[in-house]
Amino acid sequence: MIRRALVLLAAVLLPLAGASQAQATGYRYWSFWERDGGRWVYATQGPSTARPEDGAVQGFRFAVSEDSSDAARPRGTADFAAICARTPAREGSKRVALVLDFGVPADAPAGEAPPGERTACARVAPDATTAEALAAVAKPLRYDGNALLCAIAGYPRKGCGEQVSGAGGGGTAQGTGDAGGATPAATPATASGQQGGGSSDGGPSVGLLAGGAVIAALAGAAVWQARRRA
Repeated sequence: MIRRALVLLAAVLLPLAGASQAQATGYRYWSFWERDGGRWVYATQGPSTARPEDGAVQGFRFAVSEDSSDAARPRGTADFAAICARTPAREGSKRVALVLDFGVPADAPAGEAPPGERTACARVAPDATTAEALAAVAKPLRYDGNALLCAIAGYPRKGCGEQVSGAGGGGTAQGTGDAGGATPAATPATASGQQGGGSSDGGPSVGLLAGGAVIAALAGAAVWQARRRA
């Protein structure tokens, strides 16, 4: 009887696992990164509140992602000396190196193709934010009504943080708001929130947890019946 109960559990568990993968939903948006030594670190603030120091390297990546555990980092050169080699230091200003990664064709909106990666050195006021540095070198920028950053250098032409069904999870996990750091919701951030991610700790979804609870209940019932009939 216990063996039959285990077979029943497997019959319930496998369809639930398959449905969870088939229904994965991601979001298409720009994520924001900071360079820490030789690696990219997911920014804890949004670009309109982050105030990088002179010599900082920051990056933006456009991609599709369903949660923050598989965030795609900016690609290309990320060396301040190389990016700002032709922008000499000047008293009363600071230099911020920006890496702009427009992503891969698979993550592009329908009918659009991502431009090649590029870098830029922004010379801005000492107290300038990352958003101001970005505006100095990568116009046109596009924001939505909630101050969500939708486009850098005109890309993409349309769309802003839209859902993408069946996301494969190879893109970014966080949205880039006009301000703020990380929200637990799997949506891009707005000016009042932090960068978004799917499950903020990369853990299982609510649906999967609910499925697990159902399976546990079935297991208990099956074992109880087996002992009762023994």
